[in-house]
Amino acid sequence: MALKISRARYYYTMVQDRPGEAYLLLSRLSAGRVNLLAFNSIPLGPNQTQLVLFPDDEEALMQVAKTAGLTLTGPHPAFLVQGDDELGALVEIHGTLSDAGINVASANGVTDGKGNFGYIIYVRQDDYERAADLLSA
Repeated sequence: MALKISRARYYYTMVQDRPGEAYLLLSRLSAGRVNLLAFNSIPLGPNQTQLVLFPDDEEALMQVAKTAGLTLTGPHPAFLVQGDDELGALVEIHGTLSDAGINVASANGVTDGKGNFGYIIYVRQDDYERAADLLSA
């Protein structure tokens, strides 16, 4: 798989930091046939967690949220990077952004153990379009 960088939109919801909250949300999404491109959980202090959702189909997510009474914030822009897992796979991407003075505010990724990887890049809203142009996203 060649390197693929695409624009992605995400939503988040805040939940109490306790066992089962992510399970409850993911169960609702699964029952509503919402496919996620990525999911992240970020602790925000001792009592709250932010659950970040990158839906494949935003309309399906909105329908489940409405039915479940779920409060979502978004959409917010990010980049989804997918490609062959090789040494230095992210160097050029970060170098391109760094050379342009664009800060990567946050990022996370994972390999699939079979030679591919997925990576999410968050940049500031005011840098997003310029970053998209630089990354050909």
